[in-house]
Amino acid sequence: MNHRHRKVLHALFDHPISNNIDFKDVESLLKELGAEIDNKAGNRVGVKIGNHAATFHHAQHDLHKDEVVKVKHFLVDCGVDPSQYPV
Repeated sequence: MNHRHRKVLHALFDHPISNNIDFKDVESLLKELGAEIDNKAGNRVGVKIGNHAATFHHAQHDLHKDEVVKVKHFLVDCGVDPSQYPV
């Protein structure tokens, strides 16, 4: 995982919740983690890592705070720990 991916991963887990995380960066991070990404109707994106699946809103630019929380919880469910990837 490169430095940019690690930076995005840590931004997703930061407190307070960041609202300036670009969706394209999150999508790139998810692909790096082995996710299968599928475009769905209604500006939605399906993501699957292993046996875990989720659907997220495809933001044109930055993710809203509620989407950041959804991505964070999805990553936790998938067993992703940002401490495994130091910045």
